[in-house]
Amino acid sequence: MLRGINRLNKLYSVKYSTAAAPAPNTNPDIFYTGLFINNEWVKSSDGKTFKTENPATGQVIAEVQQGGKADVDKAVKAAKDAFRLGSPWRTMDASHRGYLINKLADLAERDRTYLASLETLDNGKPFLASYYGDVASLIKNLRYYAGWADKNHGKTLPIDGKYFAYTRHEPVGVCGQIIPWNFPLLMASWKLGPALATGNTVILKPAEQTPLTALYLAQLVKEAGFPEGVVNVVPGFGDAGAALVDHKDVDKIAFTGSTEVGKLIQRGAAGSVKRITLELGGKSPNIVLADCDLQHAVRQSHLALFYNMGQCCCAGSRTFVEDKIYDQFIEMSAELAKKRVLGDPFDPKTEQGPQIDAEQQAKILQLIESGRRQGARLVTGGQASPRAGYFVEPTVFADVRDEMDIATVEIFGPVQQILKFSSLEEVVQRANDTEYGLAAAVFSQDVDRINYVIQGLRAGTVWVNDYNVFGNQVPFGGFKQSGLGRENGPYGITNYTEVKAVVTRLTDKNS
Repeated sequence: MLRGINRLNKLYSVKYSTAAAPAPNTNPDIFYTGLFINNEWVKSSDGKTFKTENPATGQVIAEVQQGGKADVDKAVKAAKDAFRLGSPWRTMDASHRGYLINKLADLAERDRTYLASLETLDNGKPFLASYYGDVASLIKNLRYYAGWADKNHGKTLPIDGKYFAYTRHEPVGVCGQIIPWNFPLLMASWKLGPALATGNTVILKPAEQTPLTALYLAQLVKEAGFPEGVVNVVPGFGDAGAALVDHKDVDKIAFTGSTEVGKLIQRGAAGSVKRITLELGGKSPNIVLADCDLQHAVRQSHLALFYNMGQCCCAGSRTFVEDKIYDQFIEMSAELAKKRVLGDPFDPKTEQGPQIDAEQQAKILQLIESGRRQGARLVTGGQASPRAGYFVEPTVFADVRDEMDIATVEIFGPVQQILKFSSLEEVVQRANDTEYGLAAAVFSQDVDRINYVIQGLRAGTVWVNDYNVFGNQVPFGGFKQSGLGRENGPYGITNYTEVKAVVTRLTDKNS
């Protein structure tokens, strides 16, 4: 198994070695399109369904049951019953919770080729990225949190007086989890892993664009032996998500998606003071200093933007390049973009698949046009691909200014914007001049300059001489309007526990 997405990126930027990769299933059977509630497959209460498309062709893959408020109510009841004191889930040994999560990882590994094929069909990302990146990371994340299940504990406290004091780390309760369409399986694991390890119950709402892999994962949850009601999956639209946020019996909401929707969730959760974690948007600065390894910096900056068709919340979407190497950096970046292979995501030669849907494609093209109109220099790309599906050419803009729309709006597409700077003080100030603070990077061989930039940047993650390096052990989340809380590592565990203090009076038997 590859060691993290960084290694995936390095392979992906040239060509995968496909010798170890299985052949994809280009037409995978669709087994599950219902609502998964209380370990059963059911239809929506009102009979509504919605279509999920293959973004590489625009063709409908399947009709999926559309959950609404009534279905959310049923799922919440199932989760609440499963969380009841004395239920099989609450009385289960913590180590056995870990066993079940590991069993789920085993089943995902067994069905890895199918899951990767289904992800590629429904999402459009290249199969090799699904197989080596998303599904591999799903398995590793579940195994990481399986190990945490019997290691989340409180402390004894040296309180004054004749008392015995200690803390308990208890599960929050019923958790609503809303995941995005850009990394459906990976985001499902980031949510499910820590929630289940700490003994919570879950209602997972996948994005309406990409429900199929979350639904298949639900069946694996049942096969693994999780008790009824512990994991429920309700596909649907924004009304289903709003019903989760508003529900009085939901104790926590975890959301990954746009800052706009995150603000709505924060307002909605305030009514019942729900616990929330929000992993939101970004406009991440990628800072390239003149003393860097230029070839390496160009390649990693290319991947920082174009990975997953640019559909990454932490994409290095503002590439700041020091003036001394600016022209050379642009020339080299344009050459890489021109060589990037668009095509069928099941073809192992393909480096870039389609955008998720027609709406996203149109938004990207409108922002490209705004870049032209506002005076940025289009170096390469800038058009929709003539092939079927929702493809956009790899696009590079030079001479970008900070106030341009393409430098302020989260494009979420394959559009690299390259800005020029002259001093460290200037670039740190400009890098922070945004409502976002999710990620950043600096490329340099000067430790002092690197440390200056690291300390100055307001971002949840700062990469040095690399980009998109993730680990299950490393927290991920944002400053400012990029979110609240952290996912992954021990920080992910704390999001799903309440701390209860217990103070007991000690009796002196001799008195």
